[in-house]
Parts: sequence; structure tokens; C-alpha cells
Amino acid sequence: MSKNRLWLHLLFVLPLGLVLGCAEGGKVDQGRVVEFDAAKRLVTIIRDVKNDTLNPDYSYLPPLTYALPEDPAETGPLPRAGGRLKLDADKNQLKIYNPAAKNFLWIDFKPIEKITRVEPNNPLVRGKSFPIIDRQKRTITIYSPRQKIYETIEVAEEYLKWPDSTWAAGDEVRIYYKEEGKSLRFMNITQTDIFKK
Repeated sequence: MSKNRLWLHLLFVLPLGLVLGCAEGGKVDQGRVVEFDAAKRLVTIIRDVKNDTLNPDYSYLPPLTYALPEDPAETGPLPRAGGRLKLDADKNQLKIYNPAAKNFLWIDFKPIEKITRVEPNNPLVRGKSFPIIDRQKRTITIYSPRQKIYETIEVAEEYLKWPDSTWAAGDEVRIYYKEEGKSLRFMNITQTDIFKK
């Protein structure tokens, strides 16, 4: 197992085990953020039902909404929301959360350019904000750090009217709670640098 994969594994599994082992009646939830209301401090997630750090499965419905902890010390970086739950680069499909329907939608796309094994420090993606949308060309460029895939795709014109956040992958978060809908600890896994001292 590579050093990066080991750290990733520890990031997901060890804290979960500690929380479950030490918590008195508390529970842990983990998923991808699809909506975030900063004013109300409410985060809505699609739960990861698989608990596989490298191949998550965001398929739990209905979406779950939690209030962020009242104690700022128990809240990590605020989350970014996004509608993209899965990039299937083999089948040329995106799994999107549709907030209007409160359901999932699989969108077929035409691949224009796909580059694999793209690390986050690659000049192709470093310092850039994704998705990159070109409505004239009907293309969307996305980057999946987990899959290390940089891909430019073409979608049906009807989907280009959807908000840009539709094509972004929301942050992955872990929530510790005792009362439904009210988090006591909130960890933004996507934005937490485990190597930072």
C-alpha cells in the first residue's frame, strides 16, 4: 500500500473508529455535500453507503440535512456544495443529484478529451477551479482528484442551462451527532490537509 493510500485510509478509518469506540451513544455520518446554506449553517449530504475510501457510493436517499456545530472549534472548513456524485469515465456518464426532483440523474456525455493519472500538483489542474464550462462549445471540463482524471466532456444543450455547481463534486464530510440533524463535530475531509503540522 502506498504512503498516500495509507494516510488516506487512516484519515477515513481511524477517526471513525475512535469516534465510534469512545462516543457515548453518538453516531457518525459521512457523505458528499450537495447543498450548503451558510446563513442558516445547514449542510445537506448524500450519504456514502459503501464506506470504501477509494470507491465511495453516494446513493442514500432522501438527502440528510445537519446543522453545523454551535461550537466553532468543532467545525472544520466550511463545505463547498456540488451536484456531481460520480464520474463513470468508462460508460461516459455522470451521476448528478437533482435538487428539484430530490433524486439522482444519470447524464450521458460525449468525451472530448480524457487524461488519466493526473495528480493534484500537475500544472494542468494546479491552481485552477473546476468545473470549467464553455457554453458556446457545449463543453464542461472536470477534474476528479480521487480518480486522477481530467476530462472535457460535451453534454446535451438542455443541461448547460443548469447551475455551474451541478458539475462540481461537493466536499466529502464526516459528521458526529447524537441528535438527528444536529452535528456536534464536523470534519471537512476534502479540505483537511493531514500532512499539515
